[in-house]
Amino acid sequence: MTRKAFVVGHPIAHSRSPLIHGHWLAEHGLDGTYERLDVAPDAFEAFFRGLPGSGFAGGNVTIPHKEAAYRLADSLTERARAIGAVNTLVVTDGRIVGDNTDGIGFIAHLDRSLGEDWPERTGRQALVLGAGGAARAVVAGLIGRGLTVRIANRSPQRAQALATLDPTRASVLPWEALPEALPETGLLVNTTSLGMAGHPALALDLAPLPARAAVCDIVYVPLETPLLAAARARGLAAVDGLGMLLHQAVPGFSAWFGVRPEVTPALRQRIVADLAAK
Repeated sequence: MTRKAFVVGHPIAHSRSPLIHGHWLAEHGLDGTYERLDVAPDAFEAFFRGLPGSGFAGGNVTIPHKEAAYRLADSLTERARAIGAVNTLVVTDGRIVGDNTDGIGFIAHLDRSLGEDWPERTGRQALVLGAGGAARAVVAGLIGRGLTVRIANRSPQRAQALATLDPTRASVLPWEALPEALPETGLLVNTTSLGMAGHPALALDLAPLPARAAVCDIVYVPLETPLLAAARARGLAAVDGLGMLLHQAVPGFSAWFGVRPEVTPALRQRIVADLAAK
């Protein structure tokens, strides 16, 4: 019997998820499909309610439906509760479980890029720029790994709301205080749109960062953002945003198709080639 999964959003044509899951289906010789579904916000609840009878084993949820999926799910994983949004759905016995794999995808990518002992080498003080949905997943992942996190955002109120994830490990840093915080930062993570294609670059002098520090940008269009280029020029470890996208897909594929896939160089190259072709 063909197993079916999907990614749902509005718009959805830009999603690389079908390429990722299609690669794994072919690699493992599985009888399965993974489809793009464009569902407008006013039709999403009806779509969601119909999933148990649709034949889908589950799917991914992207903008603008992550918060609605969180609200509508029959049950939630602990990490979805912590993040307050759902990006992965699993249909089991007529019920829909909501999960969020963004945080573990982010951490898995850091482990692959820097080695699993990176917190000991870089230091356990992270600085996260931005306070949107992606930042929430990143902060939750870093706290789960035992790091202390400072959050800087141009809107302090959003940063304060994010810091409530764990007030013992997360705190707010005024945006204008970024230069003063860099000497104590072991991991710098940009979750804002600054540096993304069509957006201004992030204006931040990385000179005060310690030589052991690592810099991560979750933007993956372009793969080499001005922030990462500046980090490499300083001789710092630099981690691009594509791996987070690839690694967050692993738990969903495993749940829907019964095989745990690997993020391989061949998969990464396939997505890089697709990005270059756009």
